[in-house]
Amino acid sequence: MSEDTTPVDHSALMEELEQFRKEKERIRLLVGQIGGVESQRRDYLINIGFVIVMVLLFAFDLVRHVFHIQIPLPPMFSLELSVLLVSVKIIWMIHKGAKVEHFQFWVLNSIEFRLNDLSKHIRKIDEKLSAK
Repeated sequence: MSEDTTPVDHSALMEELEQFRKEKERIRLLVGQIGGVESQRRDYLINIGFVIVMVLLFAFDLVRHVFHIQIPLPPMFSLELSVLLVSVKIIWMIHKGAKVEHFQFWVLNSIEFRLNDLSKHIRKIDEKLSAK
């Protein structure tokens, strides 16, 4: 300990450091929930699933028309199903984007709150120093 630091200051600094570590861990967990490795893998698998379904629909419809295979489904069924799947994909992407924007807002709001808190703390310290 230096000569300028009292035991009370040291314990306050240690408490603040521990609070910072807890907040850092909480933020790390939230980032993992929103856009972690697991989320990227799931998104990749969903994208592959969409591509496979779309290619299969196209291939089945093409085979149906080339070989004149009669299926009891309407001729535009695969097109309608493809449009539905693309619409679901767009809605899903909008939802993911909204989650990211909400998280960014939360992070910026937390930073602003912390800056205001530090500003108040510095103002109090400045008042104490100017009073001496």
